Amino acid sequence: MTLLTQIEATLNSRPLCALSNDPSDLEALTPSHFLTLEPSTSLPDPHLENVPLSKLTRWRLITDIHRHFWARWKNEYLSTLQVRSKWCSDGKSLRVGDLVLIREATHPLHWTIGRVRQLHPGADGIARVATVDTATGHLVRPAVKLCPFPSS
Repeated sequence: MTLLTQIEATLNSRPLCALSNDPSDLEALTPSHFLTLEPSTSLPDPHLENVPLSKLTRWRLITDIHRHFWARWKNEYLSTLQVRSKWCSDGKSLRVGDLVLIREATHPLHWTIGRVRQLHPGADGIARVATVDTATGHLVRPAVKLCPFPSS
């Protein structure tokens, strides 16, 4: 497995839009659907027992570069999905029914897709927390951890 293969898997697994308007459908259309007609999955880590040190060192280097790529992708691409307007102007905010990617402390390929079920506004009327339906249940997350899909 090469670094380019890992980056290709990353780019081909990014969500483009919801597959349907059904609120219970949490599946997202990805570039992988066009290439393989199936959703992409993360690549398995190779079995590294009994591997010569030089290959292990190479694998570590590729893993470090891949982590660096993920960090840049998270900071540069995902930040474009989470455009925030100044408090003095009404910008696009989360709405009930939006399909979102839930930012977690895990590898981005393992982030969960969910649909906003309920918004929890503060005293000023601005929703900074949302309840999100996922395939495994309901989560309550701050709005800064929710990345609405570009088409939402």
